[in-house]
Amino acid sequence: QLQVNESGGDQVETGGSLRLTCVVSGLEELYAGFCMAWFRKGRAKKREWIAGFQPNGESYADSAKGRFTISRDKLTMFLQMDSLQPEDTAMYYCAADLASPIWRGCREDESDFDYWGHGTQVTVSS
Repeated sequence: QLQVNESGGDQVETGGSLRLTCVVSGLEELYAGFCMAWFRKGRAKKREWIAGFQPNGESYADSAKGRFTISRDKLTMFLQMDSLQPEDTAMYYCAADLASPIWRGCREDESDFDYWGHGTQVTVSS
């Protein structure tokens, strides 16, 4: 059975760092080249796209550029978050779109992703 599991969320002080991990299980490694991304949801109604992959490399939301680093090893994905600010407080989600290989380009809206973890909470205190 397909499962998506995030981990690594915690409470951290302003300026601190966290490393989130997403593990997709129940899939063959043939899907390692398909789109995955990180989203987060604070008080907004929709999940906000944070980081993902494109054919030419990693891509980031403006709020994450210069502070967050996304990486991936097959069906395991990471998000290194540095210089965390209170505005980063949110539930962070891992998402996968198994219908979209990276070489065709990955989308950035939550509606484009079919498989989600349950989230890991990141709380940044002042």
